Amino acid sequence: MQGAFLVELDKVADERGYFARTWCQQEFAQHGLSAKLVQCNTSFNLYEGTLRGMHYQAAPHGEDKLVRCTRGSVYDVIIDLREDSPSFKSYHAETLSQDNGMMLFIPQGVAHGFLTLEDDTEVFYQMSEFYVPEAGRGVRWNDPAFGVEWPSEVRVISDRDHSYPDYLPAGAC
Repeated sequence: MQGAFLVELDKVADERGYFARTWCQQEFAQHGLSAKLVQCNTSFNLYEGTLRGMHYQAAPHGEDKLVRCTRGSVYDVIIDLREDSPSFKSYHAETLSQDNGMMLFIPQGVAHGFLTLEDDTEVFYQMSEFYVPEAGRGVRWNDPAFGVEWPSEVRVISDRDHSYPDYLPAGAC
């Protein structure tokens, strides 16, 4: 998907385990990625099959996100909601886990969510903008407009995430 990147840790391993830098402002800027970070959050999920998403913030509060699973594993999904993008309304998914250490860079204008693949899963987010509750938006995880194929059953989901209406592009009646 245009503007999204899978980021692999450069692990330096020895008998103790490994060390890896998870963020470098200079490296991100050199690759054309947003190097601004203003907020970090953690999501802890008790049960396999917990779905969180599909969330984004409306302009002018759009945010870039860098997401990493620090415990357990998730099926991480992004949906492109940028009407001028060649990947508009398409989705992309990656499995992020504590074992693979992969991170997903998500540009603003792209909805994000995940399904936990194991109990006791934790996800760490870094954002380029502050959370603005009135700018919070979402699209439904199973909206046919996007055709996301989830790898397993959704067992736990908030009322809000379950009840987003069908997607309508800006300007649609």
